[in-house]
Parts: sequence; C-alpha cells; structure tokens
Amino acid sequence: MVGISRRAALGVTVAAGAAVAGATGGPAQAAEAAGTRRVASVYERQKVKAGGTWHSHVATVDATGALTTLVEDDADYVINGYSVQKLFVATAVLDKVDRGQLSLGQKLDLPADIILGGSGIYHLHGLWGDDITIANFLTAMLLVSDNTAVRMCGRVAPALEINDILAAKGFLNTRVEPVANPNRFFLGVTTPRETHDLLWRLANKTLLSPASCDFMLRVTRWVNGYHDGIRRNMSSNERSRVATKYGAEAPAAGASRHEAGIMFGTDGAPVLTYAFFAEKLSEPDNYGATHPAVQAHAVLGRALFDSIATATNPTAKARQVLTPYRAMG
Repeated sequence: MVGISRRAALGVTVAAGAAVAGATGGPAQAAEAAGTRRVASVYERQKVKAGGTWHSHVATVDATGALTTLVEDDADYVINGYSVQKLFVATAVLDKVDRGQLSLGQKLDLPADIILGGSGIYHLHGLWGDDITIANFLTAMLLVSDNTAVRMCGRVAPALEINDILAAKGFLNTRVEPVANPNRFFLGVTTPRETHDLLWRLANKTLLSPASCDFMLRVTRWVNGYHDGIRRNMSSNERSRVATKYGAEAPAAGASRHEAGIMFGTDGAPVLTYAFFAEKLSEPDNYGATHPAVQAHAVLGRALFDSIATATNPTAKARQVLTPYRAMG
C-alpha cells in the first residue's frame, strides 16, 4: 500500500550543514554551499513548473568524500516505483547469481505466452521461441525497460524470494507485489531514500559482488539507454558518466514520471545520486520528452551534472572505467 511518511508536510530540506559550512568555513566550503543552494533552487523551480506531487532525494560527496544531502523532499514516502523497480528486481536475480544459484549464461526459452507489450524489444520480434541467457533479459530490462524481461526474472526469482532478498539487504519498504502465480508479480513500491541507498551501494560495489555491480552499471550507463530525461542535454561522453533508470505510468490519479540514477566524477568514482518520483501529473498519455516532468528531469540533469562536471572522489574505493564512446559503423 502506498503511504505517506512523517516528512510529508515538511517540504524540501536543503543540506543545512553545507549552508553553515559556507557561512563559517573557507572558500571551498562556501563554493560547496553555493552549489547546494543552486541545485535546491533549480529543483524547486522545476517541481513547481511541472506540477504534480514530488518525492525526491539527491545527495553528493563533499570535499572530504562524505555523503551530503542536497535535496530531501518527502524522501520516505512509499510510492509505486513502476519501472524504476526493475533495478531492485535485477538486484535480486544477481544476488542469486552471486550465491551460485544461477549463472548469467543460463538459458531459458522465450515462449509466446509470456510476451508483454509496452516498453522493450521482445514484443517486437513477432516470432518467439528463442533460448536466451539471463544476461540477455537482464540487459533488456535495464537498458530498454523491457516488460517481458520482468516475467523472465520471475521464472528464476519468484516474487516472495525477491522480497526476502530485498529485506535481507535492508530495504524495509521496497517490495514487489505478488499475485496468484508465484512467478509473476507487479513491480510494487519503494521510497526515494531506499532507491538512493540502492544506487549508492551499487556505485560503491557493496550491494552485490563487484562483478554484478559492474554488470548493472555497464548497462545503465550505456549509450542506447534512456535519454529523454536526465541525460537529454548531454554529450555522449557526459552521458557515459550517468547511470539512470526511468519509470512511467498513467494511473487514474494522474501520470507518474520517475527517474533515478548515479553520476560519476572524471575519475570514474561515484559523486552524486538522484531519485525523483513525481505523481498526480498532467498529460497521462504523453510518454515522450515533451512531458512536463520529463522536461523538468532534463533541466535537473544538466544542473546536477554541471555541479559535478569536474569533480573527483579520491577517497572512493570503487570506480567505473570511463571509455569515450566511438561509433563502429
């Protein structure tokens, strides 16, 4: 059930510690505090312009490498995550890979009766029956948000097992929603704070094995992924420093448009996470780049990236290899 957190009436909290540091510290602290205020200001303007109800969490590392909150807007609100939840589903499947219960090379058939429309690629085939690897359908689920791939995940990680894995990893609110068929489920709920937690642990390679974290990050950073929102106004090399996942739906209460991800410094270290969940929006049938909330994501993405464009994190224990994209043909 979707609920309201104790912060529901508090609005946006700007990182007060950074503001105090700016008032009492040296030039570096002052610049850091100014950056915090700029991000919060852009967020407030875009939130009002897009309309609807927003629940968000943005955090970055400070000059010492410590994590600092930039935006905290009802971050414990329990909300339908829609396709952002696919990050959690992939985490559960890869947890089983890490424990030796599955392998990325393991193959399953792709029968016609499992095919779902909407986002993805498998429904476009027209003919089905292929044997595909777990790596194949996880890639489809994370890169192009394939809905059929969710059902494939359910065949190797039933709903109740996914929820047990998420609970064991400390996610108190994030769950898929079981149905009568144990291998099927609705994508369920999460919170902005728990989504941030997943992203930060993923980027620091503590959520799963380093190999499994690299798999998820390699796919979600790739050039063929989602670009309408956060990564819209970026070069290909800038996009390669952002791992992102989008989610959208049009329930009766109004459109939902979500996006969550990680930005990396010039040294490949994680330096910023964002989790934007917006509901009760207008234009429920507009799933494109012109949707007001998606336009807001694009403005926010540019502002967030500009705030970390030259950043590094020397204290980081995990990094991504940032290889410039080159077209092959």
